[in-house]
Amino acid sequence: MNAIPSGYRAASALAKATVVLGLFSGCATSNIADPRDPLEGLNRATFQFNDTLDRYALAPVAHGYVNVVPEPIRSCIGGVFGNFSDAWTAVNNALEGNLHDAGSDVNRVAVNSTIGILGCFDPASGMGLDKHRKDFGITLGTWGVSPGYYVVLPLFGPSDLRDTVGLVVDFETDPVGYLYPVWQRNTISGVRIVDQRSQLLDASNLLEGAALDKYLFVRDGYFTRRRSQIYNGNPPDEAGDISVNPLQNPEKPTPGPPPSRN
Repeated sequence: MNAIPSGYRAASALAKATVVLGLFSGCATSNIADPRDPLEGLNRATFQFNDTLDRYALAPVAHGYVNVVPEPIRSCIGGVFGNFSDAWTAVNNALEGNLHDAGSDVNRVAVNSTIGILGCFDPASGMGLDKHRKDFGITLGTWGVSPGYYVVLPLFGPSDLRDTVGLVVDFETDPVGYLYPVWQRNTISGVRIVDQRSQLLDASNLLEGAALDKYLFVRDGYFTRRRSQIYNGNPPDEAGDISVNPLQNPEKPTPGPPPSRN
């Protein structure tokens, strides 16, 4: 029996297909409104599919989850899953060379896994061990890998070529994906999806009320958020940041030499 779950192999195949599609799309960017998004037509169709699935399936289930499950239990469930993500965050901080935060993350997992009962409670935050959020896509960004073109992944939502590769690594290192029997793995994965969606209910309501074009709102917000995460909330001015992919801000002119003082 293959040790890697079929869902993870599917995610890997999706990432490979997305990267290939992005590479071949480079020849068709001349008439594209935003050079970051040469696949806008396909991306919009995928976005609509995801939005419809969310509207009629995920969001109603998430609302039911909030209405039925008491808040303390939901907080405990979210904390346990968050404890898993803290462990992977520690690895990514170490890979980025951020040993201070990596050590803090390790201590946070140790405290919450013991005193906090596997993460059900969060005594670590009260001890000054702040929560960080890192994934392998962010790590690739800190290594200088450009984001490439924007893509909307079926079921997974907004991404780019770099983060799609990072998503596969995130999946392959997720211990939940290796649980057996399969029903147990699927049950835990399903609960995690519903729990995560329930935490975004207020944000989705804000999106519905604020965005004239939800697709553009989500796309631009995605690039802004990911750039902020890569620079730990303090991104430099793009004009002076040589590591920024020029597709991130294609219309911004290159700064010229300083004016003469003569």
